[in-house]
Amino acid sequence: MEMFLMAAIMSLLAVAVCAVLFAAATRDEREAPRAAVQAAREPQRFFASAPQTPRAEAATEPELVPVEALLLRIEQHIRLEQAAAESFLNRPTDESLHSRTTSRLVN
Repeated sequence: MEMFLMAAIMSLLAVAVCAVLFAAATRDEREAPRAAVQAAREPQRFFASAPQTPRAEAATEPELVPVEALLLRIEQHIRLEQAAAESFLNRPTDESLHSRTTSRLVN
């Protein structure tokens, strides 16, 4: 009987410790939606910083490139890279592996 009571008390103690740890772990999740809402309210930036407000001293505006022109350049770059990969697969050499393409989008 003593062994049964000891096992029962140890089990209850383990459940209480698990409940306290679970409550502490989930307490931080209540604050996370606030940060998500705040991030959703900010304007989206895709690989660029937010546009700066024009100053009186420097009234130069950045040149805006149409999306179609960017897509055309990216497609041309992909075609050139695929052609370079195919030429390497046809004749694999060190020179063809490390040769540069004529693409303008090279690092």
